[in-house]
Amino acid sequence: ALGVRGIRLAREQPELLETQLRSITRAAENGKLAVMAPMVASVAETEWFVEQVEHAGGIDAGVEVGVMVEVPSAVLVAEMLAERLDFLSIGTNDLTQYLHAADRQQGALSYLQDPFSPALLRAVEQICSAARGKAWVGVCGEAAGDPAWALVAVGLGVTELSMGADSLLEVRVAVGEHSFEECRSLADEVLAAGEAEEARRIAEALV
Repeated sequence: ALGVRGIRLAREQPELLETQLRSITRAAENGKLAVMAPMVASVAETEWFVEQVEHAGGIDAGVEVGVMVEVPSAVLVAEMLAERLDFLSIGTNDLTQYLHAADRQQGALSYLQDPFSPALLRAVEQICSAARGKAWVGVCGEAAGDPAWALVAVGLGVTELSMGADSLLEVRVAVGEHSFEECRSLADEVLAAGEAEEARRIAEALV
């Protein structure tokens, strides 16, 4: 999980990334597309990725460029990343495990994988605040498919939620029934919670 994957693998095998990016650029002729790099940990990696997209013709083709924010170092430099990108996508599954130093494949540590974890919620708030006015923020991961968590995310400033098809209707209904002001108020309440269980109770009471 902490090895050579994502952007790290792409930097080791740039020819593979170039092939993928050129294919995306060609596909962009038929519609709006976006591309993002996973496991980005620094501004330097972000700038390198943007350069690769530009070299492949993606920028001129109107392809939106973003990165996954799923490691703590990316959270801490989120503002600098947002200044160089069109969007940030928060990967809640990996970010949760890295924030808590708890392998999500270890069943004994499942209690540290709760998306209502105060640490994760504060990280999401920090990312959204850093990106405001610079880049839009999305969320992908199991958390986005939870209606209660989705309401909190909207209140924190998340503008796009990616989830499995089986969760779409329930989340859409929940978000549609509440104003942004209600979501913002909920987010403030949840951020004040000291434990994941308390945060979850507060959020689920609104659904």
